[in-house]
Amino acid sequence: MTIDDVIRRIGEVGIVPVVRAADFDEARVAVDAIYAGGIPIVEVTMTVPDAPAVIREIIKRYKKEVLVGAGTVTAPGEMDACIGAGAEFLVSPGWSTRLVRAAEKRGKLIIPGVLTPSEVMAARDEGVKLIKIFPCGNLGGPKYLKALRGPFPQIAFVPTGGVNLSNAAEYLAAGAFALGVGTDLVDVAALRAGDSQKIVNAARALVAHVRAARESAIVRN
Repeated sequence: MTIDDVIRRIGEVGIVPVVRAADFDEARVAVDAIYAGGIPIVEVTMTVPDAPAVIREIIKRYKKEVLVGAGTVTAPGEMDACIGAGAEFLVSPGWSTRLVRAAEKRGKLIIPGVLTPSEVMAARDEGVKLIKIFPCGNLGGPKYLKALRGPFPQIAFVPTGGVNLSNAAEYLAAGAFALGVGTDLVDVAALRAGDSQKIVNAARALVAHVRAARESAIVRN
């Protein structure tokens, strides 16, 4: 897929589930539940043991049905391992010019984590197409995103950190391109209790909520 294809698909779905798990099997169950709940995108973080192997297995299992990315990528070596496994996009927790340029050289989409206006400008100047605002919830959530959108109306933001069902519509109204959702969707306690249906239900509810919020925005406009 091209970078534009990946961006388009993320925008269409509007949700990027962040998968953190204790082991390979737990991560696989989480991805199965997310997909069953109607979300064909996952971001497998490098904090998952042997994350590249998990990424490779998901791609083998779902082929092109699920868009698979790698999260918490902090070094080019990690990036290469994930790209080699088939990851179509990379997400970092913070800003790194070195990492952004490495992704550009490899022809892959990177979504760097930034927080301040200065970091947003640095990302824009490097040609970054999607920017993760992290941890957005700690800085005021939708209100903070809306404040950033003022001076940067053309930038596609993906707020992450504290995003959940109760505030998803607010984030979208504030101008979010897509939502990065972690533990509020991928309930680790439910996973370890063998209750993957809880994640399926949460995914379905979030998909419906995002769709309704977007339809409401179209009607208002």
